[in-house]
Amino acid sequence: LKLQNAPVVSVVPGAATVRQGESSSFRCQVGSGAQPVQLEWKRANNQPLPDNAKIGPDGSLLTIANARPGNQGQYRCVGINSAGRSSAQAVLNVKYAPKVRLTPPGPLRVRIGEAVSVDCQATGRPRPTLSWKRQGSTLQLVTKETNDWPAVRPEDSGVYTCQAENNEGMTEVKVEIIVEGGLGAPVATVSATEMTVVEGHTVTMECQASGSPSPVITWSKLRAPLPWKHTVAGGVLTLTSVGRQDSGQYICNATNIHGYSEAYTQMEVDSPPYATCLPDQVRLQPGDALRLQCLAHGSHPIQFTWTRLGRAGMPAGAETTKDGRLLIAHVRQSDGGTYKCVASNHIGSSEAVAKVTIKGELMLRPGDFKSIKCFFYTLILSFFSSLFIFAA
Repeated sequence: LKLQNAPVVSVVPGAATVRQGESSSFRCQVGSGAQPVQLEWKRANNQPLPDNAKIGPDGSLLTIANARPGNQGQYRCVGINSAGRSSAQAVLNVKYAPKVRLTPPGPLRVRIGEAVSVDCQATGRPRPTLSWKRQGSTLQLVTKETNDWPAVRPEDSGVYTCQAENNEGMTEVKVEIIVEGGLGAPVATVSATEMTVVEGHTVTMECQASGSPSPVITWSKLRAPLPWKHTVAGGVLTLTSVGRQDSGQYICNATNIHGYSEAYTQMEVDSPPYATCLPDQVRLQPGDALRLQCLAHGSHPIQFTWTRLGRAGMPAGAETTKDGRLLIAHVRQSDGGTYKCVASNHIGSSEAVAKVTIKGELMLRPGDFKSIKCFFYTLILSFFSSLFIFAA
């Protein structure tokens, strides 16, 4: 009498880790047992397989395509034959960038002295780390889920950011807190908390403040004096012909006898590129290497494009790089000319030229010697013929 054995199954790999959107496969292997063996795949909690799970024709291969966070968990392969059944498990880990939710979401309007608490909940794998920051400030406030203000002050008004980060990415969610005055204390607000402007333009920043008596409004710049070309009138700061050095955080301060309040505007100044070529003139011999570098000051990213004036295309063998370099390993006589570099960004463009002169050497080919020899023979014969005629 032949004994019938229940199947023995195993799953390889026993565990797999993928990023969100990637795919992973597990294979169920039958080690022993009476044939035939039927294979089935289930979630370890006996839940049905997700809709992005695919099973191969013979039932042994399970593939999770375009993995989602909800696909994480254990998967069980069950082997069944006439003698019984057995199972083996595998674990799928799905890594994904943080997802963040704030409670309450804001904006929050509170009165001076009230308590405020904002809870930041984040999911992600690996488990993300949390931090709170205030917009316009580089200081980290807290490294926990809840940001608390036991008794808010006017200067607590502003935009706060909860940042969740793991090695798959970083996610930010912002909440605005507006502290409304009480007892006549000032509350300052600005028309824009962030702005990006173009170099050379005129910029205005408007600050308003509530309070009784009417607050006095002043403007300052963080860690620097206000630009030389500035005026302040009625809470409006005007900057004329701004430059890149004027970028930074501008502070509106409203003050009266009951206290003070601050509001912040972060300004970034973008500028078009200004291009130069190094060197701008070069003399080479045939066979030398040509190396030109195009440099540009301005807001990044900056793209560089090389052309040769008066020609349809660049010489054969010319190489250009993203950082503005032009290289020809071995120049030829025909590679001379004026080369133009155009540097461009999202604001504008600028160009610079370099003049390349290829000074050729006298090069004789083997066939040229025969022609030269014939020339000299002809010259000598003409000379002696002239002497003979003269003597006669």
